[in-house]
Amino acid sequence: MNMFCYQCQEAAKGTGCTLRGVCGKTNDVSNLQDLLIYALKGISIFSTKLKNAGAKTPEADTLVVDGLFSTITNVNFGKEYFIKNIRQALELREQLKEQAVKAGIQPDNDLHDAAVWTAETTEDFEAKAVSVGILADENEDIRSLKSIILYGIKGMAAYAYHARVLGYNDQEVYDFMQKALAAATDSSLTADELLALVLDTGKYAVQTMALLDKANTSTYGSPEITRVNIGVRNNPGILISGHDLKDLEELLEQTEGTGVDVYTHGEMLPAHYYPAFKKYKHFAGNYGNAWWKQDKEFQSFNGPILMTTNCLVPPKDSYKDRLYTTGVVGFPGVKHIPANEDGTKDFSEIIEHAKKCAPPEEIETGEIIGGFAHSTVLSLADKVVDAVKAGKIKKFFVMAGCDGRMRSREYYTEFAGNLPQDTVILTAGCAKYRYNKLNLGDIDGIPRVLDAGQCNDSYSLAIIALKLKEAFGLEDVNELPIAYNIAWYEQKAVTVLLALLYLGVKNIHLGPTLPAFLSPNVAKVLVEKFGIGGITNVEDDIKMFTA
Repeated sequence: MNMFCYQCQEAAKGTGCTLRGVCGKTNDVSNLQDLLIYALKGISIFSTKLKNAGAKTPEADTLVVDGLFSTITNVNFGKEYFIKNIRQALELREQLKEQAVKAGIQPDNDLHDAAVWTAETTEDFEAKAVSVGILADENEDIRSLKSIILYGIKGMAAYAYHARVLGYNDQEVYDFMQKALAAATDSSLTADELLALVLDTGKYAVQTMALLDKANTSTYGSPEITRVNIGVRNNPGILISGHDLKDLEELLEQTEGTGVDVYTHGEMLPAHYYPAFKKYKHFAGNYGNAWWKQDKEFQSFNGPILMTTNCLVPPKDSYKDRLYTTGVVGFPGVKHIPANEDGTKDFSEIIEHAKKCAPPEEIETGEIIGGFAHSTVLSLADKVVDAVKAGKIKKFFVMAGCDGRMRSREYYTEFAGNLPQDTVILTAGCAKYRYNKLNLGDIDGIPRVLDAGQCNDSYSLAIIALKLKEAFGLEDVNELPIAYNIAWYEQKAVTVLLALLYLGVKNIHLGPTLPAFLSPNVAKVLVEKFGIGGITNVEDDIKMFTA
């Protein structure tokens, strides 16, 4: 039972994984993820009809967000998890169908199979799953455009999920995700119509990231310039990875006074920039680097690890018994901490586990400086503008995005290290780990690497660019001395890219490779319409960007 998946940058041979995911997911899990998406399309056919008639479908809103998020690369590897959620999706679809009939909404005579198919057994699920993946669309251009939309709303779902757990919702975002899923079942849509939907996805991506920015800053304050310790203390510790700030907040509250320190890993590093977390004296610092190094870093940490969202890689036996998952994350044989009825979580088991463990092994020392979200940078706007006008800052380089395993990503370390001294790097996401520990100095007190935060905080970089455009009195954001050299890995990076395109940013370069899901014709459109490009080598690319 072969799979096909090309949603991440490391897709096998640059075309797609067909036997086992490079991420570690098995073919049966990959196919079941496709089937869950298929079931969500069925839900969305009816929920969209109901929404158009003025009805509310909160259960669909929740299930679609959670379902999409769970299928992002490196989130959930559990076969039983997806079987359970497929059953739940089919049940909800039938409820929505019944609700539609009661509301006087007549079903179409030719309802898509996603709206009517059903099954009971795991065997039936697996048999169906092999036929509903992305390759079901035979036209490669249609397939490519639908893939861009799907991966865009997957990333959108992740950001909407994080906002929701903090009590922030946007009904328009939920409605659009379901509209997009329903549209994927419409075989009459032309390539031009799907391209328009791609741009709409960018519009709602901006809206979702703005929602999450509001949720984070309203709850925890606006990020501040902060120096984060990357060494260790002598107490036992818990390492928290992923992206979920709410999980961190509850963990810090529950570990206070226990003698257990809390360290961040990967994309949780920016949590240190929020004022609300600085009151916790046992919030020790950041341990390690980007997600793909966790097999070594989780081992040397010695204590338990809490994985809150995506970026989980299949754990080694040497630390598997110290790994805990929560939220939509899961891996067979790994302990899972569920949410209570009120949404809170009980972390007592992992805390007690930590008390029995040795302190972390020190793997590096020093500090990382960050906290340059849009509010911080804009407070320095006059200083930045003056530096540009004085010729001290010649160019900004947006180097946001993801890190990954490929050796070709060393390019970004070399690129950052070889940039002229009169340039400043704007970054967000785990791509920063390729250069955030380099000693690149500063320009009149402005660090040459300005870290805005997590991948979703790429929104900050867009806001900074738009505000600088105003400060310089420019008509077009592309007139600014800003170049975009972005590394991508998974679907949230697609969301960020579409957001930037919607905001009018052109000439974005993506690497280390262009997405496998771009057909030649779709890639040509993106090049011609938006100036999308790839990377070559450090020397030639710096010449090109600084010309």
